[in-house]
Amino acid sequence: MIGTIDESQRKAARAAGFAYLLALAAVIFANFGIHDRLMVAGDAAQTARNIIAHERLFRIGIAFDLIYCASLLLIIAALYAILEPINRNLALLAAFWSLVYALMWILMTLNLFDALRVLSGAEYLRAFETERLQALARLSLRARFDEYYFGLLFYGMGSAIWGYLWFKSNYIPRALAVFGAIAYVWAAVCSLAFIVFPGYSKIVNLWLFDSAMGLFEITTGFWLLLKGLRSPAIPEPIAAPEHT
Repeated sequence: MIGTIDESQRKAARAAGFAYLLALAAVIFANFGIHDRLMVAGDAAQTARNIIAHERLFRIGIAFDLIYCASLLLIIAALYAILEPINRNLALLAAFWSLVYALMWILMTLNLFDALRVLSGAEYLRAFETERLQALARLSLRARFDEYYFGLLFYGMGSAIWGYLWFKSNYIPRALAVFGAIAYVWAAVCSLAFIVFPGYSKIVNLWLFDSAMGLFEITTGFWLLLKGLRSPAIPEPIAAPEHT
């Protein structure tokens, strides 16, 4: 039987709610506000010129990616603290699989530094032609794409377990927990299909892979911040029959 919620779980819930919203704000700003403005699909030369001309902005994007990575780690720790009493083994598995995704994002952020280093104009790079350096920078940036979907597979599997534990705990509305579990399973299935069949993105748009999980995380973030954890329903004790 699920026991009462302790203060550490309530604090972890507030931390998770804050981290969900911070993570989404950081990753949306970094990718749509900065990276998409600087990186030109299919044009390595223009991408390189944009990064060189707006190096400070590019570095700000890296900083926001690091904020996203830190937020992911906080989410994992907070969810484990909240849901470990429900099923410790499943919570551990979910945490490890989610950690793979966080590590992939750290690697993706390091790739941004690699691209910046290649385009830095350092003395030791003058042995390479400009076109080759631009291609190498583009290769580092393109690698982020593959790393994301590799990580998303593990994040989807791990977070689907979090969704099951949310459902079992009744700490958040069960309809929301079911939606989250389905959204994460969908993300994992889409990622695996895309890895095996690259043409899958022509059937299911890449935007649809993770949109549902983003909606779940926004909703859950606000729920945990504003309402916190719901007290689990405890069955009423059965009254002993009266003796006549």
